[in-house]
Amino acid sequence: MPSIIVDQARLILFLNMFLLIEAQKQYFLDDRVRNDQHNCGYNHTLRGYLSLLKPNVLDIMHEVRSGLGSRDYYEMYSTFIDKFGPRPSGSETLEKAIDYMKDLTNKNGVYDVHTEDVMVPEWKRGLESLKMLRPRLKQLSILGIGLSVPTDGKITAEVIVVSSFEELESIDNAIIKGKIILFNTNFTTYENTIQYRRNSAVKAARKGAVAVLVRSITPISLYTTHTGDLVYEPHVKKIPAAAITIEDADFLQRIHNRGEVIVIEIQMSNELKANISRNLIIDVKGYDIPNKMVIVSGHIDSWDVGQGAIDDGGGMMISWFVPVVLNYLKLKPRRTLRAILWTSEEVGLNGAKAYLERHSDELDNIDFIMESDEGTFKPLGLEVAGSKNVTCLINEILQLFKPWDLNRLKVANSTGSDISIFIDKGIPGASLLNKDDRYFWYHHSNADTLTAQNKSDVLDCAAFWAAISYLIAELPVDIRRS
Repeated sequence: MPSIIVDQARLILFLNMFLLIEAQKQYFLDDRVRNDQHNCGYNHTLRGYLSLLKPNVLDIMHEVRSGLGSRDYYEMYSTFIDKFGPRPSGSETLEKAIDYMKDLTNKNGVYDVHTEDVMVPEWKRGLESLKMLRPRLKQLSILGIGLSVPTDGKITAEVIVVSSFEELESIDNAIIKGKIILFNTNFTTYENTIQYRRNSAVKAARKGAVAVLVRSITPISLYTTHTGDLVYEPHVKKIPAAAITIEDADFLQRIHNRGEVIVIEIQMSNELKANISRNLIIDVKGYDIPNKMVIVSGHIDSWDVGQGAIDDGGGMMISWFVPVVLNYLKLKPRRTLRAILWTSEEVGLNGAKAYLERHSDELDNIDFIMESDEGTFKPLGLEVAGSKNVTCLINEILQLFKPWDLNRLKVANSTGSDISIFIDKGIPGASLLNKDDRYFWYHHSNADTLTAQNKSDVLDCAAFWAAISYLIAELPVDIRRS
C-alpha cells in the first residue's frame, strides 16, 4: 500500500482555516479575469489547498497505471466484456451483467451498492436479409436500425437514392410512393449526420415510401454496418429502417446515377416489447458534506452487435472503478462520490430519465455530474458544460494533471449522452475528453470489440477518471452554477 496519502486531519484543519478566511469572498476576481480560462483569478488559499492534494493525485495515478489497475483492473474489464459480450436493453444478458457488476463491487470491498428498477424497451433483432434483384442479383449486407418495425414478410420495391432530406422533399410524392428510399449521406460529424439514422423513417414515410435504408453513420468502413436508434412520430406510418455499408451505398448510388432501375427485396423480423432493467448505484459517502454529491457514470447496456467494449464497456468500467480504487487507497472525499452504471442508454437514455424523475427532489444536491461515453482511447482532459465559474474552476483543477499531459479543457454547451438531461436542468458536468478520432469507426457495429482498445490508454483513462473525480468531490468551495 502506498504511503504518501495526505493525512485527512491535516486537510480538515486546512479546510477550516480556508473557510474562515474566505467565508465572505468571491473566488473569482472580476469579469475580466473570469472570461480568461488561463487566468481565472483564484486566490492563493484555494490553490494552496489543491497543492496539498497533489500527493493523493500521484498516488491514484500510480496505483491505477502501475499497481492495482495494471494488475487487476484491465483483467476485470476484459473478463466482463468477454463473458457477456453485447448487452441489449431489456435482455437477460444485460440483467446478468448488472448482477455480476454488483457482486464484483462487493468482492472489491465496496458494499454501499444498490439497484433501482427502470422500465425499458427490449428490441430483439430477428432474421434480416437485403437482396438486389435488378439490375443484377446481389446479396447486400444489412443491419436493422434499433426500434424499427419489422417488414411483415418481404418488401420488394424500387429504390430511389437521395443525399439529403432537402433532396427528398424536392421529389414529387407520386414518384416516392411505394418506393424504398436510400439516404446516401456522407459522414461529417456525428451530431450532423445522426439525423439521417434517427429521422429518415419519418421523413420517407410522409412522402409515401414503404421502407428506408441509411448509409451507415461512420467515416470509415471495411464493409461494416452500424446500427443505432430511430424515432417514430404519432400519426406517421411506421416503416422499416435499416443501415447498409458505405460500400453498398456508393454502389447503389453509381447505378442510380446511370439511370438504371434498382429493385431490392428486404426482410426484417425483429420485435419490440417492454421489460424491467436496473441502474446500478455505488456510493462513497463524503466525510464532511455527504448530502452533496458528485456523480461519475457510464452506461452498462450496448447494442446487440460487437462486444460493447468501447460503447460503453470502457466508460462504464472506469466509472465503476472510481469507488473501488478510492476504497482501496482509503481515500474519502468531502462530498459523496456516486458511481452510476446507467441502463438502457442506447434506446433513449431510459436509465438516466428514470433516475432524474425518481431523484427529482435531490437535484440541488448534485454539485457536478460526469460521464464517459465517447471511448477510452488516449485521455486528454475534460469536455465541460457549465458557467464560466465552473469551467474556470475545472481548469484550475486540471493544472494538477500537467505532468501527464491531461490538462486540456474543452468548453461545450452540453456534453455526454445520459448526463445531457441533467445539464439541461442547470447541473454542471463533464465528459472524458480523449483522442476519439477512431471512435465512430467501431461505434454500434460488429467492430466494437476489445481488439480496438489499447490497454495502456484504458489504464490512463481509468487513472485520470478516478483522480479527477476525487478532486472535484474534495473541493473546499461550492461549485457555483452561475
